[in-house]
Amino acid sequence: MKRVFGVVEVVFDAVYLTTAFIIGITLIFTGTGNTARLTAGVMALVLAGGDAFHLVPRMKVIVSKNEEPLRKALGRGKQITSITMTVFYLFLWQTGLLAFGLKSTEFLGYAVYILAAVRVLLCLLPQNKWLERSPVRWGIWRNIPFFLLGAVVAGLFFLHRHAVYGLGLMWLAIALSFAFYLPVVLWSNQNPKIGMLMLPKTCAYIWMLVMCLSL
Repeated sequence: MKRVFGVVEVVFDAVYLTTAFIIGITLIFTGTGNTARLTAGVMALVLAGGDAFHLVPRMKVIVSKNEEPLRKALGRGKQITSITMTVFYLFLWQTGLLAFGLKSTEFLGYAVYILAAVRVLLCLLPQNKWLERSPVRWGIWRNIPFFLLGAVVAGLFFLHRHAVYGLGLMWLAIALSFAFYLPVVLWSNQNPKIGMLMLPKTCAYIWMLVMCLSL
């Protein structure tokens, strides 16, 4: 049974990375004159590229059944993914502003970039012990500004959910992604099976990218 789940995860991760990359390229090449669409395309590539640093080593571990040679790559990949995921939400925020015709000079605009900067700074601190088993406490600390960042971005899309056809449920996709992610942050070290919630979380991200095709 464990082997079956391993194969499923490898296939799922490969399909996810390929789909995100294809959507990103599509958005960029069809986004001439549409800044929101171009921004969303770059956002998709940031997502796929950043996640690849963690998922590709993970896929290799599952296939080879030997984690030790790839332990450092897994840890560093997780750190890179944590940072690029933060950048992803900055691009998503900007995509929303462009799509809704808004300016980012308001208080929340500054809050978004401050929260992102704090999150990245926390991810860079050595106390995270990325190359070892990351302490749960630091996992919580570095995700507090990340959850707040997600809440602000989700709020933007919720308030303007009727403004652009196709983006009406973006706020829900963001909320679901964090709902699936929270148990992983809190309890995956105690029960690794909770990590399976990353699969529906990933589906939520693909949903976000698909919605951007409507721009």
